[in-house]
Amino acid sequence: MLSRNFMLIVLSSVVLGAPMPMLILLGALAGAALTPIPALATLPASIQILAGIAVAIPMSVYMGRCGRRNGFIVGAGLMVAGGLLAALALLMESFVVLCIAHLILGAALICFNFFRFAAAESVPEHWRAKAISYMLASGLIAALIGPLIYTHFKDALLPIPFAGAYLALACLGLVGCLPLLAMGRMLPASESVQSDSSTPLETKWQILTRPPVMLAILSAACAQAAMVLLMIPTPLAMEAYGHEGTHAADVIRWHVIAMFAPGFFTGSLILRFGCMKVITAGFVLLIAAAAVATYGVALLHFYLSLVLLGVGWNFGFVGGTYLLQAALDEREKPLLQGINDTLLAIASSLGSLSAGVLYAGVGWSALAATTIAVLVIVSVVFMIGKRNIISP
Repeated sequence: MLSRNFMLIVLSSVVLGAPMPMLILLGALAGAALTPIPALATLPASIQILAGIAVAIPMSVYMGRCGRRNGFIVGAGLMVAGGLLAALALLMESFVVLCIAHLILGAALICFNFFRFAAAESVPEHWRAKAISYMLASGLIAALIGPLIYTHFKDALLPIPFAGAYLALACLGLVGCLPLLAMGRMLPASESVQSDSSTPLETKWQILTRPPVMLAILSAACAQAAMVLLMIPTPLAMEAYGHEGTHAADVIRWHVIAMFAPGFFTGSLILRFGCMKVITAGFVLLIAAAAVATYGVALLHFYLSLVLLGVGWNFGFVGGTYLLQAALDEREKPLLQGINDTLLAIASSLGSLSAGVLYAGVGWSALAATTIAVLVIVSVVFMIGKRNIISP
């Protein structure tokens, strides 16, 4: 039976997950409105992802010592501060301040990434695959309400475009705190975190280079990088090819739905077929998404590509998360989960930065073709590596 903490985690995740699809749009469009150099339009989104590199490990260790709830409350506070600062940046017409705001917002989002681990830790072991999957499925609600909030508030509250949407982000941070305050301590502080933090570098490296841990991180990181590489420039590409802004918002909405809706059955697929087969299917779908993007730029192509991209990300990310949980013991989790999310943030950052440069330099179709080449190489590495481990 699902615990009270699990239900509160899901409720809080729904509220605090709504800013994610909003920031997909805001990072590129608000950046394009303020940047003095067109090639830097995606820089706020890239900085937002880079924040995870600095925050992931300290936040994971902090949660291990002080409980998940306290860490999530810190994240909600950062969301409030980042939203208010971004609105101020638009009022000031300052691209630099906007980048700082997205740095804070990125730190908030990386805190919320740990909801999936908290969900797994709040249920019995035989429920963990489904708990992770259901946790991501809850993002379906965020996928529906996030773009609606963006559309309704982007030109409201303040006479400056997009400022209202950033103020709405701050309000969501406040509302998301309410379920967290009702939550019991989540989880008890790990007695081993202190020793884990001072573990010799060789020991950390030994854990990190275990075949299951390496493949778990590779799977999730590749899925994340490929998703960001195609997703970030999508609003700009659609605008360039003559599609309306409302169409771009709808494409992103369906992309985020495709990211999270499979969560209702991904856990069951993992239990039935094993996470390795699910991850492999994810790679196939990611390659298909990039292939569709190279084929054409009609509205249907954008919809189909971004939907395939979302489902492929889900399979790769959920499969990688479950594989990592199964590969670590309780002493190793706080530190290694932080290292995992740091590496995911690096992959996302590289994908985001590359997206801006490639899109500005060679265009949408060439960017998609580059994505295919990278995915094929990583898929071959994954297929070779998985022969050395037994799928959990």
